[in-house]
Amino acid sequence: MKKLLIRGGKRLEGKVQIAGAKNATLPLMIASILTDEKLTLTNVPHVSDISTMANLLVHFGIEIGLDGCDPDLGHQGRALVLDAKNISNSTAPYDLVCKMRASIFALGPLLARLGEAKISLPGGCAIGTRPVDLHLKAMEKLGAKIELSGGYVNAFVPGGRLTGAEINFEKVSVGATENAMMAATLALGETVINNAACEPEIIDLAKCLTAMGAKIEGAGTTQIHIQGVEKLHGARHHVIADRIEAGTYAAAAGITGGKIILQGVEMWIMNGFKDEMERAGIIMKQISPREVEVTRTTEILQPVSISTHPFPGFPTDMQAQFMALMTVADGVSTIEETIFENRFMHVLELVRMGANIESHGNLAVVKGVKKLTGAEVMATDLRASVSLVLAGLAAEGETVINRLYHLERGYERLAEKLIACGADIKILY
Repeated sequence: MKKLLIRGGKRLEGKVQIAGAKNATLPLMIASILTDEKLTLTNVPHVSDISTMANLLVHFGIEIGLDGCDPDLGHQGRALVLDAKNISNSTAPYDLVCKMRASIFALGPLLARLGEAKISLPGGCAIGTRPVDLHLKAMEKLGAKIELSGGYVNAFVPGGRLTGAEINFEKVSVGATENAMMAATLALGETVINNAACEPEIIDLAKCLTAMGAKIEGAGTTQIHIQGVEKLHGARHHVIADRIEAGTYAAAAGITGGKIILQGVEMWIMNGFKDEMERAGIIMKQISPREVEVTRTTEILQPVSISTHPFPGFPTDMQAQFMALMTVADGVSTIEETIFENRFMHVLELVRMGANIESHGNLAVVKGVKKLTGAEVMATDLRASVSLVLAGLAAEGETVINRLYHLERGYERLAEKLIACGADIKILY
């Protein structure tokens, strides 16, 4: 297994091209199921989750073409052409789904296009149970019949076509909102989604579906209206920038006292954590239409307490990175995790590096220390792994991070981008 060796203490300064959002791209790829014409996605990130999703779509019978040049980015990034004209399979088997939870997104589009689906219950990061009941209840509201058997979701649509309905989510779920949106685009009549997620990725999906001919209003608010249509057509869509990747590099600038210019990103997508960053002493400023400059304005980071919430609240996917920042802040901060029940697994690894953290259930108390010390640590999930990278950048001595594959699921060329900003990093084999 690959490892990451970091020699800390280097001030980072430079420019980083922010990739397209992984969490936007995955449902966009699945949206190709909804049409028998070609869907082209540009600004697609080079991460392993995209390859995993591509394998699943190929299993369904979808043809995928890859173009390394993306004219929207001046020949940077990746363009995918997805053609589901000859889709031939509605089963997502365990050996593919177990690698990534986003496979459940296929449920709605398969039911909408084919009237049937068999999806293995999903896997992914070990950060809690993350039940799929909201997805299943939404499909049942739209007229699907669902049975759980042998670890699979077996679903079909009596009569062959979903029917518009009012869907009331008992809690906010990005994935369930996206699944319901996609399914409703081809349902008969109007669908209203209440307590919908408002994340930028929801807006991006709605933008793509609208380009394909869907009729959607209210994306980005808590109530989304969708008028079903008979058929969707092909389209070309530029994937939104990854706000979590942008936030991670902002944290890298902050924890090393440096300055990084984030390229290809707009400030609004980072509204969920901008204020907290500024209170800690990290200023984020839009300096051109698609560039944000990040600088640390204080000699020492200031303690800031956060609580994770759905957008526009502080994102759970930035919680581990912010905790890494707070380990070297001048004072005590608290980190409350309200989205997932098992997302503090990075705490023990940060403690190995000299951090002073006590966790009690979903609350962590972080007492800032003057310095962290390099150590050998182990990544446990995608965001936890990058928090260890941040800590390693600030620590004295050498840090070795095991299980590098977690990072590769969601970060494109992380080591290369950090090295370009002055970090001392090597990949060990």
